[in-house]
Amino acid sequence: MTPVQIADQIFVLIDHWLIDQCPTIFQPIVAAILPVVVILGLFPALFAFTTVLERKGLGRIQNRMGPNRTGPLGLLQPVADGIKSLTKEDTVPRAADKIVNFLAPVVLVIIVFLTFAVVPVGRNMVLANLDSGVLYFFAVGAATELAVFMAGWSSRNKYALLGAMRAVAQMISYEVPLLLSATCAVMIAGALSTTTIVEQQARYTGIWPHWYVFTPWGFGAFILFMIAALAESNRSPFDLPEGESEIIAGYLIEYSGFKFALFFLGEYLGMFAISGMGITLFLGGWSAPFSFLTWIPSYLWFFAKLFAIIAVFIWIRGTLPRLRTDQLMNFAWKFMLPMSLIVLVDTGLWRWLTPGAARWTITSLVVIIPYIVLGRAAGSGKIEKRSYRYAT
Repeated sequence: MTPVQIADQIFVLIDHWLIDQCPTIFQPIVAAILPVVVILGLFPALFAFTTVLERKGLGRIQNRMGPNRTGPLGLLQPVADGIKSLTKEDTVPRAADKIVNFLAPVVLVIIVFLTFAVVPVGRNMVLANLDSGVLYFFAVGAATELAVFMAGWSSRNKYALLGAMRAVAQMISYEVPLLLSATCAVMIAGALSTTTIVEQQARYTGIWPHWYVFTPWGFGAFILFMIAALAESNRSPFDLPEGESEIIAGYLIEYSGFKFALFFLGEYLGMFAISGMGITLFLGGWSAPFSFLTWIPSYLWFFAKLFAIIAVFIWIRGTLPRLRTDQLMNFAWKFMLPMSLIVLVDTGLWRWLTPGAARWTITSLVVIIPYIVLGRAAGSGKIEKRSYRYAT
């Protein structure tokens, strides 16, 4: 192997070396456990770093300092937050279903960790190379709604239940455009395997990559996918389930201590997982953006793209105000869903039209014209004065 190949496969080589050091009878067990241990350590560490990055980024946007007291430059703030969560009193309502109340955050974190199994973070670096990896990802990820509703229902609190129902309604609504936009990449790749989808994009014409995002249908599908990902992750401006001005803290209102920290962890891990799937489907996964940069290890490209998407999420959180519930649902069903179906049709046209300028022109117009029409239709409604009714 060349030095470049060794640098790219260093973690794979270390994994094989560690397995070879074990007795033969234990090697299958060690081979299954090692990648899991890496995932359980890597992404929570990334979560800790992201919380500091987000708080400092939001502080910069809002003209304040952000965390700067705990450790050098405030970098030990996640450690302080973790200790506080571990030592804080765990209060449970007297009428709550204590078993379900305890299981909800645990189930959420387990489900999110399971989704990382099919996300390739580098060349030959995927825990489970399933032929139906994309299907597995969305099937397992859909179970997060169950954990959210468990939290709201078990708390025996009207605010918590209302917040859980709003969260489930939002997540189900935005799952539809999320799945439809992901289907576009599956149609072009002709496979449900995440590894195959990345390999289809890891080719070059000159210096330019064959990433799906650089096509009319791919760009539209990627934008729709990331908007739906924001809503699925309960990130601003779609953080209605935790709208403190309306329902205090949503389904989290009765949680404190380490169980609240698990929900917090699960939310960020979900953001990493769905961003990683977006990178896999549209941004070439671990492939380099130019052919002359393929010497850089593949896993560095994946995490560079991941940090870029996280930075955009932080930027959006510090910039856009929270939507109202009616605005959020109207946007999902009156704009996102029709555009997702149009982009899906556009993908089919791209697949069967003869390569050339005509294909680019036709598929671009199929996306742009409905976008303008739907956008104008969504913005043409008059803002009516809201009326409030109070119980007597």
